[in-house]
Parts: sequence; C-alpha cells; structure tokens
Amino acid sequence: MRDILSDLSDAMSDPDPVRRAQIQMKRPLPKRFYKAVSTDEAEEGHRILLDGRPVRTPGKKLLAVPARPIADRLVAEWDGQGEEIDPAKMPVTRLVNTAVDGVAENFDAVFEEIVRFAGTDMLCYRADSPAGLVERQREGWDPVIRWAADARGARFILVEGVMHQEQPAPAIEAFSAALAAFRDPLALACLHTVTTLTGSALLALALAEDVIDADRAWTLAHVDEDWQIEHWGTDEEAFRRRELRRAEMDVAAAVLAEIPR
Repeated sequence: MRDILSDLSDAMSDPDPVRRAQIQMKRPLPKRFYKAVSTDEAEEGHRILLDGRPVRTPGKKLLAVPARPIADRLVAEWDGQGEEIDPAKMPVTRLVNTAVDGVAENFDAVFEEIVRFAGTDMLCYRADSPAGLVERQREGWDPVIRWAADARGARFILVEGVMHQEQPAPAIEAFSAALAAFRDPLALACLHTVTTLTGSALLALALAEDVIDADRAWTLAHVDEDWQIEHWGTDEEAFRRRELRRAEMDVAAAVLAEIPR
C-alpha cells in the first residue's frame, strides 16, 4: 500500500488542479487493491479502514479526521473507486493528507502565511475605473470590509490601484486573533485553500464564520474577472481552469463547515 499511496501523493500534490490533471493523464492509475472501506473511531479521530486496515497518509500518519461526516466523505471517495484508483476523484483525501502531513507539522508557518495574505488582501485594492467596476467592487466588497472592522476590530485601509499599502498593525493583529479560533490543522488547511483560490484571506475568514456562503465567496472573488468576461469574453481553457478551482473551493468549504468548533 505504501508505494501506491506514494504515487497518489505525487499525483495529488500539485496546487494547480489543471496541472494535477495533466500529471495524472501521463501515468497509469494504480489498481484498486481492497474490497471493503469502513471507518472507526480512535484516539486520533475517525480513521479510514481498507479491508479492516487503517489507511496511512503518504507521510505514514494515520488518515484520521475530527468528525464523522468528513470520514463519511473519505469513505465515499475510496469506496467509489473502480478497478483503478483515480486521484482526480479524491479531493477530500488530498485535503486531509495536506492537513495531516503538511499543516500539522508546520502549523505556525501556514497560519502566518494566511495572516500575511490579509496584509495584501484583494478586497483592499480597488479599481479607479471604469465606473461600473468601481461600483461593483464597492457593493460586493465593502460589506465584508465593514464586517471585519465592526465584528472583529480589523480596520483595513482601502487603496486605488495596485501599489502596495502597508496595513495598520492593529488590523493585522485583529485578523490574526480572529483566525486563531480555527486551531485545527484540517480547518487551517481548508482556510488556506480558500484563501489561495479566492485571493482573499478576508473572504476565507468570513466564510469560516458563516458571514457568507461558498457561492457568495466565489462571486466576490471574481468580481474583476467576471467584469472582464462580460466585456471581452473568455476561452475554453480559462473556463475549465476556473471550474476546477471552484470544485476545489467547494470541497474545502464543505469540509470546513463539518469540523467541530
């Protein structure tokens, strides 16, 4: 099982979903080597079992999650494989592997990366024209900015253009304090995923705190892109890439919602 999981790790590790698909297309898929998939509860959490044997991550740690609904998602992924194991159909497994092998071992570094992202958050950088885009950004993004200020004391500065604006230290500290409520490695992995895919740590935190849902987060993350598409159109490759990224975010958002707080 170890070699198969290593192969799966290589195929599922690239952060770009399109690149992952390309990697997977170039190599033969491993054969399914198990019949029954189940779960049990242990000290580490809800474990996944293949023919009664605990599954381990590529880093040789137990594949275990903090909530039964998430374990059920993992069971469905492994049980849903046919004669071959297709990593493209295992997004929850990939996310949990990342949390167990990566985030748990580097929690502070991942946490600080999200905080640094907030320091250059997309929602703080506004267009100065055309008027329609300026208004759309204001209508969509201002409520999140106000929520961060009013509910979390994180008062960010808004600027026009793309020139870097140093955010006030109290705003970053307040954001960090709010983010600290999500100390579980899997929760942080979900938040990191959403931050990366949306370009906004503020949207990720608002999603985690149920201020907005996944649909709204995705819409707000693509205000500029949607404006461009409306006026200039898009192409099939860009559309496919966006669909894959949306699927990634939906998985992260769903898992995040099922983690006990």
